[in-house]
Amino acid sequence: MLTANNIFVQYGDRVLLDHINVIIKNKDKVGLVGRNGAGKSTLLKILAREVSPMEGDITQPSNSTLAFLHQEIEIEQHRTVIDETMLAFSALQELNNQIDAMNEEISTRTDYESTSYYDLLEKFSTLNEQYAYLGGDSAEGDAVKVLQGLGFKQNDFSRKIEEFSGGWQMRVVLAKMLLKKPDYLLLDEPTNHLDIESIIWLEKFIQNYQSAAIIISHDQQFLDNCTKRTIEIELGRVQDYNAGYSKYLVLRKDRREKQVASFENQQKAIAQKERTISRFMAKATKTKMAQSMQKQLDKVERIEIEPEDVGAMNILFPPAPRSGQIVVDAKNIDKSYGDLEVLSDISLIVEREDRVSFVGQNGQGKTTLAKIIVDKLKSTAGQVTLGHNVTIGYYAQNQAETLGGNRTLLETMEDHSPPEMRTKLRGILGAFLFSGEDQEKKVSVLSGGERARLALACLLLNPFNLLVLDEPTNHLDILSKEVLKNALMKYDGTLIIVSHDRSFMTDLTSRTIEFRDKKLYEYLGDINYFLQKRELDNLRQVEMHKTADKDNTKKKSKNNGKGSPSNGSKPALSKEDQAKLKELEKSVKNAERRISNLENEIKSFETKMAVDGFYNDPKSAEVIEKYNSKKQELDKAFAKWEEVVEAHGAIG
Repeated sequence: MLTANNIFVQYGDRVLLDHINVIIKNKDKVGLVGRNGAGKSTLLKILAREVSPMEGDITQPSNSTLAFLHQEIEIEQHRTVIDETMLAFSALQELNNQIDAMNEEISTRTDYESTSYYDLLEKFSTLNEQYAYLGGDSAEGDAVKVLQGLGFKQNDFSRKIEEFSGGWQMRVVLAKMLLKKPDYLLLDEPTNHLDIESIIWLEKFIQNYQSAAIIISHDQQFLDNCTKRTIEIELGRVQDYNAGYSKYLVLRKDRREKQVASFENQQKAIAQKERTISRFMAKATKTKMAQSMQKQLDKVERIEIEPEDVGAMNILFPPAPRSGQIVVDAKNIDKSYGDLEVLSDISLIVEREDRVSFVGQNGQGKTTLAKIIVDKLKSTAGQVTLGHNVTIGYYAQNQAETLGGNRTLLETMEDHSPPEMRTKLRGILGAFLFSGEDQEKKVSVLSGGERARLALACLLLNPFNLLVLDEPTNHLDILSKEVLKNALMKYDGTLIIVSHDRSFMTDLTSRTIEFRDKKLYEYLGDINYFLQKRELDNLRQVEMHKTADKDNTKKKSKNNGKGSPSNGSKPALSKEDQAKLKELEKSVKNAERRISNLENEIKSFETKMAVDGFYNDPKSAEVIEKYNSKKQELDKAFAKWEEVVEAHGAIG
């Protein structure tokens, strides 16, 4: 077991961890949760012995191994991806060298009957078994599987680390860590630099992992899928729940309600006893009894309500000025970085009040197109036209890091504010949990989560009708993400959002654009609809494996070699087809509403007909006639519904 004993950490006047105790068992899958700045990362660093607590200690089995993925990485830039990843098997390589040396020694020995020769054979056999157990025979194959699961392509393996962004370098570090199979796997925000498909792969890996994992993540769905135990850090204390994240929320609320109820009941009982003591003290004959009762009352262990961190941002986007019907019209966009082509002849139309999500593997062009739309980046070819009266609010992926470190929070807000908002800046900062003296802090001393909150506060200073958000939830804790999501649900403008956070994206958008192989593929639904369709497409691809080569040849011919929609999805639609789809969607909803109403009416008639003596009523024939008429209308409604659904499917 990995054990943290009586850990105490204090920064200035603030107690971060107040003599806490944590035990991690051999196969525990633990989610470490709490607000930004609660001490989660500090505790992981203490468990990994990268930081020493002021008091307390860590105990770990002497023969166990531990690996820690944190946000600051160090990696050899000049190695290739595969060479760096294979360093995970350095212990295996050393074992292999020992086996080779023994093998050579055995081939030259002739003292077959000696004890030393027998011992050599026994050790040789043991090392071979150990090598096989650790996966020595499949090491390179395992490395390839993990790298591909984390999003690398075959032709990436021979590229040098320095050619990749920090997020992709983090994936190499994660791959090495997973391949080492440590007894205790510590992961601090492992999904921050992963796309959705890689996150799903990592979830499955952790679910099947045979050792312990401790995970800090602000992705609720990731925690639900990976963990079965939740440790909460709040105001220096820890609470341990034998449940995944969603169930933890229920248990936490239930525990809090019981604690409050017990406290209130005890306070009532104490007040009653104190009144009795006061009455008895006033009577000389009962003074002794009153004193005895007071002593008993003093010995009662008082129930305390644990302090709770209830601070939350207060976000309300300004009303969106009305724009033209077409908000974004992107035509024939190409984008290349040197020899690397990211987008090839793509087109996209976004209309007023559309809510669009950009998804796909990292490096497929999501951020690139977002930057082209907001004019932060020029396309290689094609053009983007913004509609009438379109004003843009833009949150970049690294927005929090671009804030001037030497400016105070209030000065930063002033830099982004129009004159008419200057008097409201302190109030807005307060709504984002920056009160009083905090507003005079330098931006450079803020945590990642605090910087993200400040960047969002700056975004609210001007009205806009096109909001483009690129990974807005990075660094935000789960409660802050929920507040942001609620605000976005109420936002009345046009929304384009780039994110890999499924729980955040659920129900937030109505169009999902997948970026894949330099093209766009559209799904008329939210992120869960997209994932469902992609999974179905993948299964279909498996079933059609035998005819794949033939089908691909046909597709290439039809698309003149420019590439084709893979996995059964369709390219982004033309403006005309989008208009048709919107009309058909309305027809589908109307048909479904009609069916629901008719079913309710029919049910009402059936209830009347089930009453005793119904058929003796002179009006029963009229009711039966209406009942049969409604059933005929229902049949027609179903036929209409099937017709519009089929038409919708033919286009979308």
